[in-house]
Amino acid sequence: MKFGLRLPSFALGPKTATLAEMGAYLRRAEDLGFDCAVSIDHLLLTPPAYACTWLEPVALLSALAGVTRTIKLGTMVLVLPLRNPASFAKEWATLDLLSGGRSILGVGVGWHEEEFALMGVPHRERGRRMDEMLEAVTALWAGDNVTYQGKYYRFSNLTIDPKPAQKPHPPIWIGGGTQPSEKIYAQTVSNIDPVLRRIAKYAKTWVPHSSSTPEMVRGDWEKIQRFMGELGRTPSDMNKVYSNFVYVLRKGERPEAAVPHFSVYSGMDLPYWKEFFRSRSIPSFLRKGSTFGEHILLFPAKSIRSVERHGLRVEPYRSTLRMAERNRLFGYAAEYMRKHAAA
Repeated sequence: MKFGLRLPSFALGPKTATLAEMGAYLRRAEDLGFDCAVSIDHLLLTPPAYACTWLEPVALLSALAGVTRTIKLGTMVLVLPLRNPASFAKEWATLDLLSGGRSILGVGVGWHEEEFALMGVPHRERGRRMDEMLEAVTALWAGDNVTYQGKYYRFSNLTIDPKPAQKPHPPIWIGGGTQPSEKIYAQTVSNIDPVLRRIAKYAKTWVPHSSSTPEMVRGDWEKIQRFMGELGRTPSDMNKVYSNFVYVLRKGERPEAAVPHFSVYSGMDLPYWKEFFRSRSIPSFLRKGSTFGEHILLFPAKSIRSVERHGLRVEPYRSTLRMAERNRLFGYAAEYMRKHAAA
């Protein structure tokens, strides 16, 4: 089991975390053995899902690469259909090279129609553009004098340098799957199979939606495995990641206490958080995460001290995590909550 963190990359005006703060945060995470840190990507405010927007991820990760040593830096997820394949191939390869091969390219098709309209990309084409972007970008990373003739992107005898440090390219994480889309995005997804086929074809790691239930994840994973088999891939070619925002209630504290903290970035209401994210304890939260995948990524939501006390109570749950991993997880989550989350 590997553990990672979401970056506190909210764009909050004067309250935005500084490079020095995030650098110190990640160096401490490195000392404690955390594997990766990831950032969200949105160009605009995206209600109803989020109440704020985020720092631009490629610029952010490039800056953080210079003030960290070992932790992997990535996106979860970057809206790939809004990019151009040639310019993006160069941008991300530069990040991977300068970070010493520490980048993780987490991508998704996006959903917010205003972002697509602003960038002149038809929203209805985003899935097919995503496929072509993945094919074109990885081809540009793999060699020189590349020719690609797709429906949306075309070029001939094109060479893009530098190439990524990681060969043949940085690991690709792809987000998507079954979830309560109507409540989160005010959109209906009638057929999820094209998304799952894309994941089966291109992804090293699958990122299920945080709001997906274990039953949704199991059903999607069965389909992904079948699609992988049709493509000549085996299930061992791919792993999964569970990501979730965290608020630990003090003893006797009601769930309503979380609202001022989640509302900094979330546009969703308390019934939503209680329905899709609530766990009775930290061990039960981690057990849920372990059913989703081999990685768990956390984003604590408030500056509180009770996580350390909760960490002491997981002693009966030795099978959930190794001792060292428990100590790193809870000790660091408490420190992060105190210093970096919105109060």
